[in-house]
Amino acid sequence: MAWLRAPSRRVGPGSLRGQLLRWLLGPLLVLVALNTISVYRNALDAADVAYDRSLLASTRALAERVSVVDGKVVADVPYVALDSFETDTLGRIYYKVTGIAGETVSGYSDLPPVPANVPRSEAYPALVRFYHANYNGQPVRIAALLQPVYDDSMRGIALIQVGETLEARRVLSNQILFDTLTWQALLLAAVALLVWFAVRLVLQPLMQLKSAVETRGLNDASDVDPTLVHKEVRPLVAALNSSRSRMHMLINSQRRFIADASHQLRTPLTVLKTQAELALREFDKAGADPAALREIVYSMAATTDSTVNLANRLLTLARIEHRGEDSTAPVSLHDLARQVGLELAIAAVARNIDLSLEAEQEGTVHGQALLLHEMLANLVDNALRYTPQGGTVILRVNEGADSVTLEVEDSGPGIAAAERERVFAPFYRAAATLERNPGGHGLGLAIVRDIATLHGATLQLDDAAGGQGLKIRIIFATR
Repeated sequence: MAWLRAPSRRVGPGSLRGQLLRWLLGPLLVLVALNTISVYRNALDAADVAYDRSLLASTRALAERVSVVDGKVVADVPYVALDSFETDTLGRIYYKVTGIAGETVSGYSDLPPVPANVPRSEAYPALVRFYHANYNGQPVRIAALLQPVYDDSMRGIALIQVGETLEARRVLSNQILFDTLTWQALLLAAVALLVWFAVRLVLQPLMQLKSAVETRGLNDASDVDPTLVHKEVRPLVAALNSSRSRMHMLINSQRRFIADASHQLRTPLTVLKTQAELALREFDKAGADPAALREIVYSMAATTDSTVNLANRLLTLARIEHRGEDSTAPVSLHDLARQVGLELAIAAVARNIDLSLEAEQEGTVHGQALLLHEMLANLVDNALRYTPQGGTVILRVNEGADSVTLEVEDSGPGIAAAERERVFAPFYRAAATLERNPGGHGLGLAIVRDIATLHGATLQLDDAAGGQGLKIRIIFATR
């Protein structure tokens, strides 16, 4: 059944050393094989030329003994010469002398005739033809020489044929093949050994890189030296260094988050525990005062709300750092500002603050809608917290030729110019904000900065119109 099949695993490229050896030695083996065939054929051609020359020499030696006597072609072949023709150490030799009229003068009368389509050999200055035939069930190589003969009474052309069996040629060809294969095998073994050593030597820097990476400590954030490896591998080392740098940034961010969370949560949790102990102590008293208990419970609820708000903002910071690679989509800042304004309208009415939206264009940007909503909600929430009753908070969206600007302007105490770079650090609070909201946590603008940076936006702080209040401007590039 399909659901019982084991999940498929992607097989990696395997060993680099093995692939190099295969791609180097494989084609080399093919080339050596082709070279072996070529050398063997050339050697056979050379052997054929040598044997054909010897065969022609025997034919010429026999032709010198052919003459015309009393009007007849005769071959004066002594017994010793005949014996040397008929017997050979590696095979047999056959001959035939044919007269002018086609009669057999001497030798083996049934020796195969010259085929009609055999051309004259151009390698020798003689009227000789070489051809293969079968004689007595054996393959033979025959040289056929046309020899002029004449005397005072007649003139004509005699045909002298000398053939030999191929045993000697086969022995020589086998010896040539064996020698060729032996030397080529030795050559291939030597080249394979050299290639193996060369590949091992070339890959040695990668092994050094491997050792350098494996021996690094967890807290070692230094870059791997790119000069350890070849020029072609240095981009990989650069990518490795970049990846390690991002990993260390992530680890440091997590450590900072844990440290900040533990530090910031310790105080409100301690306060909450103290309030709980006071409530228990008041409850255990004889004639406990309900009003005092109610006040303690209200304080506990306020501390809990503050702690929950702090935890949510800390989690928001952590979520921002881990959403850098989420997909983006077109987001209308006009719709986003309208939504945030409606969500916080009740809080604005409760503080008698005029919350308004000034936006005529859509102001579409590419981004992550949830994070942009969080960013704007933090800005508006901060503006409402620090703006006195009867003040104003304005949201604006302006669309330019190559940018979209989102503004939040309030009539609160503002931030001194000397502190505007520092307020984006987590848990830092400006002096003016401490007076207006002592219970804040100093995370709102840090969240705004991280989200703006994630979207490639520029964050600016300025005085509000008339010099009273704060204007925060976020500029999104659209080109």
